Amino acid sequence: MARADIAALLALAAAFFIAVGDVIHQRSAHEVTDQPVGHLTLFLTLLRDRRWWLGSGVAGAGFALQAAALGLGSVLLVQAVLVTALLFALPISARQSQRRVTRWQWVWAVLLAGSVIVIVTVGNPTAGDSRASLETWIGVLAVLGPALALCLLGARLWSGPASAVLLAVVSGALWGLFAVLTKSVVDRLDVTSWAGLEQLLVTPELYAWAVVAVTGTAMQQASFRAGALTASLPTMTVTEPIVACVLGVVVLGETLRPGDAGWFTLVVAVAVMVAATAALARGEAATREPV
Repeated sequence: MARADIAALLALAAAFFIAVGDVIHQRSAHEVTDQPVGHLTLFLTLLRDRRWWLGSGVAGAGFALQAAALGLGSVLLVQAVLVTALLFALPISARQSQRRVTRWQWVWAVLLAGSVIVIVTVGNPTAGDSRASLETWIGVLAVLGPALALCLLGARLWSGPASAVLLAVVSGALWGLFAVLTKSVVDRLDVTSWAGLEQLLVTPELYAWAVVAVTGTAMQQASFRAGALTASLPTMTVTEPIVACVLGVVVLGETLRPGDAGWFTLVVAVAVMVAATAALARGEAATREPV
């Protein structure tokens, strides 16, 4: 079996575990307290919640599988497959809430699955470099940093859905960055010798990776609390793969090889994937809106 095929299977397994973790996290964020709290207070409160830690453990298994997939395949491939997490979250959340999945949700689910298959097969993504230069990361920080800072400022100025959307953009962007950093960390990971561990410990991406993971988690929970899930979940779900794929191309030099006749098909598939993801996430969030 080819490395790309194994990476796709690992990413599919990762999508399942991440979906289960997200379902648990979303419920915990809304039920952990009835009082209005700030971002930091919410995060610290969740750290004392057993159910939130259960979700974190399940999601952690998903991230480990994602890391293994990134060690074998490109960010473009892995992130495209990870979008299918919504396909798993749909029936899991429906069963938890004791409701039925609607006909339109199944239609969007089929379209999402089909678009992912088209992107992976027609796009034929190829892996690039595992790491980027310091100059490249400084350029990324110069662009992404101010953009996320403006989103955080806007989230403080506005409340309700607007705040939820802006915080979701920050969280999704950070998780997209997390995926690219994960590939860099996995490339340096060698637990077979002390020299390998020492090499990992002096890798700057390792510490950036840890900071981004914690910050992304905090922003995710803050987004869930800021407003309706109909505002946060679709934004977060679409932002993450877009940022990850853009960084995969710009930072790691990954490419798509659809051929001259395949670009139109690829563009249509990407548009369908984004539309289906947003529709599924919005429908899923609406069914779990607090009463």
